Amino acid sequence: MSIDVFGLGNPLVDILARIDDDFLKENNLNKGIMHLIDENQKKELLDSIDDSHIDMEAGGSCPNTIATLGLLGINAALAGKVGADKLGTIFKEKITQKKVHSFLKTEDGDTGTSIILITPDKERTMNTHLGVCREYKKEDLPAAVFESTSIFYFTGYMWDTENQKEATRHALENAAERGVKIVFDVADPFAVERYRDDFLAIIKNKADIVLANASEAEILTGKSIVEGVKLLGDYTDIAVVKNGEEDTHIYSNGELLKIPSFKTDVIDTTGAGDNFSAGFIFGLIKEYPLSLCGKIASFVASKTIEKIGAQAPENIKDLVESMFENDPR
Repeated sequence: MSIDVFGLGNPLVDILARIDDDFLKENNLNKGIMHLIDENQKKELLDSIDDSHIDMEAGGSCPNTIATLGLLGINAALAGKVGADKLGTIFKEKITQKKVHSFLKTEDGDTGTSIILITPDKERTMNTHLGVCREYKKEDLPAAVFESTSIFYFTGYMWDTENQKEATRHALENAAERGVKIVFDVADPFAVERYRDDFLAIIKNKADIVLANASEAEILTGKSIVEGVKLLGDYTDIAVVKNGEEDTHIYSNGELLKIPSFKTDVIDTTGAGDNFSAGFIFGLIKEYPLSLCGKIASFVASKTIEKIGAQAPENIKDLVESMFENDPR
C-alpha cells in the first residue's frame, strides 16, 4: 500500500461538554487554562457532566492533521497507541470515518482524553489525561511502512516520554534512510522550551520541512519572525512560521514569502495550527507553488476556527475546491 503521509502522534478523544461558569467553580478549575489531570480526576469530571451535553471526536495534534488530510483525499495513515476501552474503539471508528489508514496499537489502560469544557462565552477550559498514548515504543512502529511512504509527519508532543522519543528517533532514521520527506511541526511553545536543543538538532539534521508559530520560532532562534524563519529555512528545505491573524512567513531557497490570513468569524481557535499544517502538506503533495500551499493552509485553518472543536469541517475538500473556483490565484 502506497502512503502519501504517515503520521506518528498521540491519539486523544476530545470530549466536548457545554457547561456553565458555576461548574468550573465547583470543580476548582481555572477558566481558559489547559490542566493535566489524572485518571481519577477524569472520571470525576465525566461523572459530573450531563451526558446529553457531550460530543466526542478523534483528537490530538498529529491525528487532527492526518484526519484533515484524509478528508482532503490524501492517502494518509496514523500510528499511535489507544487503550483497550470504549474510548479507544470510538477513536478508531472516528479516524477510519475520515478515510485514514490506521496503524494504531492497543494496550490495556485508558485511551488519552481531552475534556474540553465550553462556557456560554465560548471560552474553553481543557483537561487532558494522556493515558496509554505515552506508552508508545519503537517496537510499535509498523514494519516497513517507510518503504512505501512519501512524507513522514510528527510533532513535538512526541517528546513527552523517553520511549516516545526513542520511537520517533527510530522512525526518523528509517525515513531518512529511505529518502522519505520529513515534516516536523514543533507544535507547542512549552515543548520547545523544554526540548529546544533536541528540536534544533532534528531541524538541522533530519527535517526537510519545519512548521512553527511565531512564539515557537522565537524560542528556537532567539530572533524576530523574519530573521527566525530565514534561519530555520537555512537549516531545512522549507520553513513555515504561522502568526495567527497576521501574515504567515515561508522561507525556501533564499526566497521569503508572506501569506495573508483569511479573515473569518472566530468561534474556536483550537486546532487551527494542526489544520494549517494539513493544508500546507496537501499543497506540497499536489506540487503546488509554496505561495499556494500557504494560501490553502491559511484557508483550511480559517474554516476550522469557524466551528467548535479542533477538527476541520467534514466537507473541507469541497470548501477547498470552492476556494479555487472563487479565487483561483
